[in-house]
Amino acid sequence: MNTINPEELKKRLDAGDSVHLVDVREPSEHAEFNIGGLLYPLGKIRELDLAGLEPMKDDEIILYCRSGNRSGQAGLMLESMGYRKVVNLSG
Repeated sequence: MNTINPEELKKRLDAGDSVHLVDVREPSEHAEFNIGGLLYPLGKIRELDLAGLEPMKDDEIILYCRSGNRSGQAGLMLESMGYRKVVNLSG
């Protein structure tokens, strides 16, 4: 799984790159602060409830959480299920 740091992501967003941002935190964390990503908690991924992510299966998906731990776990799980372009936002 590839990683991207916040500075690299900001450059891409500022350049107008179209990216799929997916927040794997809990709803309360997302409500408190988010960077505009789709809320898809790690628990849903663990339960193999991937219907909301299925349309992105062949696209780049940038996963994020507070520290990079949960998004890393989610990324490994998605890769094992055939998602090809999973990126973990670090930092």
